Amino acid sequence: MLLRALFSVVFVLFMSPCVSALTVTDALGRVHELPDDVSRVICSGSGCLRLLTYLQAQDLAVAVDDIESKRNRFDSRPYAMANPQFRTMPIFGQFRGQDNPELILTLDPQPQVIFKTYATMGHDPVELQNKTGIPVVVLDAGDLGGRRDRFYAALRLMGRIVGRTERAESLVAYFDAAIADLARRTRDIDESKRPTAYIGGVAYKGPHGFQSTEPTYPPFAFVQARNMAREEGGAGRDLSNTDVAKEKIVVWDPDHLFLDLSTLQMGEEAGGLHELRTDPAYATLSAVQEGRVYGVLPYNWYSQNFESILADAYFVGKILYPERFADIDPKAKADEIYSFVVGKPMFTEMNRTFSDLAFIRVPVR
Repeated sequence: MLLRALFSVVFVLFMSPCVSALTVTDALGRVHELPDDVSRVICSGSGCLRLLTYLQAQDLAVAVDDIESKRNRFDSRPYAMANPQFRTMPIFGQFRGQDNPELILTLDPQPQVIFKTYATMGHDPVELQNKTGIPVVVLDAGDLGGRRDRFYAALRLMGRIVGRTERAESLVAYFDAAIADLARRTRDIDESKRPTAYIGGVAYKGPHGFQSTEPTYPPFAFVQARNMAREEGGAGRDLSNTDVAKEKIVVWDPDHLFLDLSTLQMGEEAGGLHELRTDPAYATLSAVQEGRVYGVLPYNWYSQNFESILADAYFVGKILYPERFADIDPKAKADEIYSFVVGKPMFTEMNRTFSDLAFIRVPVR
């Protein structure tokens, strides 16, 4: 009787279906039952694969969206540049969440989980899950500003699912430490000693000219720069992107001008650099006349590249408050940041993409 009972227990253990060991709640409040050994995933939506790369789990991706296969002269996505293998991987859909359920179902091996950012863009996550039978876990990518907690929550949720919880905590600690360091270096500077600054040529769903700016530009915010588009922006001071009248820029006459190098995509006869070199109105600016125009790496490229925000912030701090950043070599600091976050020192390659104009005085006269 005892042997028969033991046999029954063993039989039940071996014949019962495997019970999901991991229960998670995604950014939409949807509860998912997942296996505890997820080793095959795909990442849908702007910046989703970036998060997986941050977690050092990019090898778990079995396919990518089609932006990874596109080879353009310009690119400012360190995660992708550090992982050229993405270019030749199977495609499961178009970029910005335009998933193809039929393609997903043909993938071999099949993903166990689909991660998705920006749930309102592209394929509806619930519909995608119903069509594929694969759990679709929605993440809120957040930002490094007022929604930083959501960025951290996305890292932690993805990290928990793919078995990278320690790496997720390391990333959170690294970003917090860098932001705190920037604040420590600059928070006690008297307002009267803070130079004014303007960032032009900021990308927003494509390249723009010098009037395109960002009143909430994070690198300025982290070093408490006097961002003229924010101080004098009126109703638009809290916008992530806006166009400023040329006449306002001339009236402001900022002490320092920064150029988002994404504007170079517009070609040699257009864009912010061309305007600074040829427009008579900009020629009156003291920063143009005295050589205080500086190139910064674009960070808003297939959503936000958070590591580039930090790299730009250290460079901006070095320019505005050189004595507070005397120990910082911005290019070396950028490579330190890229090495930790995406696994490789990417500054030289990225700078080459933008005509080696990053983190230097840009010649405009």
